Amino acid sequence: MARSPGLAAVTPIESRGYAHPEVLVSTDWVAAHLDDPAVRIMESDEDLLLYDVGHIPGAVKIDWVTELNDPLVRDYVGRERLETLLREKGVNGDTTIVLYGDRNNWWATYTFWVFRLFGLTRLRIMDGGRARWEEEGRPLVTDRPEHPRGNVTVGPRDDRALRAFRDEVLAHVNRQGPLVDVRSPEEFRGERLHMPEYPSEGALRGGHIPGARSIPWGKAVDPATHAFRSADELRALYQRDNSLRPADETIVYCRIGERSSHTWFALTYLLGFGNVRNYDGSWTEWGNAVGLPIERP
Repeated sequence: MARSPGLAAVTPIESRGYAHPEVLVSTDWVAAHLDDPAVRIMESDEDLLLYDVGHIPGAVKIDWVTELNDPLVRDYVGRERLETLLREKGVNGDTTIVLYGDRNNWWATYTFWVFRLFGLTRLRIMDGGRARWEEEGRPLVTDRPEHPRGNVTVGPRDDRALRAFRDEVLAHVNRQGPLVDVRSPEEFRGERLHMPEYPSEGALRGGHIPGARSIPWGKAVDPATHAFRSADELRALYQRDNSLRPADETIVYCRIGERSSHTWFALTYLLGFGNVRNYDGSWTEWGNAVGLPIERP
């Protein structure tokens, strides 16, 4: 395996002090389980063409646009459609799903969050994502694998514990509950209506939800390794610097809920926060809705 010159070393996952280290697996672990029939590797990218350029051997593609979202209603697919999807990708009831992707795994954690809405628990994230795998010189292939049809059973979708809706967010604002805006500082300040280097995507107003703290999602990742920061570093970011508390009900949001799923994952699984919900309506809903308050610095 030819690693990139000067590649930064990654601290072992079990040494970082996470509340639930079992939800992360290393690239070494994935490389050792490429032929494990009890493991299904899934790539979930923002750039939907990356999978065809090259992917981890045996990995199947998750298309977040066509496979996770309902084509007519702005919502996620129902139980039957997700169950069919996972069976087609070779997932059984005892299969461990390992997710990875581009953008330091923000779409991988988004898929993780959607799967959790349906009660799936045998889920892992490959720490460091696609970027780490590539930088380590590990193999990428272009062939699409064919796995035997699976038999997994998926429960009904339950949004209550993990997902926040607009009126719930408004009530949360009115009682001054902790709210985290994970977008870029420019979006938070209302200087942009979209992510840096992206085209405008339709929000009518810029700013942030009243009372929100600005904690960009990418701060949870070490840019040198693409891996999640240690628990001590995450506690300094979220608890010491931004006064979040593990026992509080916390709502996170971004533009459509994808970047905030990354923060939801870090707070819930790496720090052990007990009540974090993702507002996937996020700024595309809040910034366009009639009568909802916004703030700007």
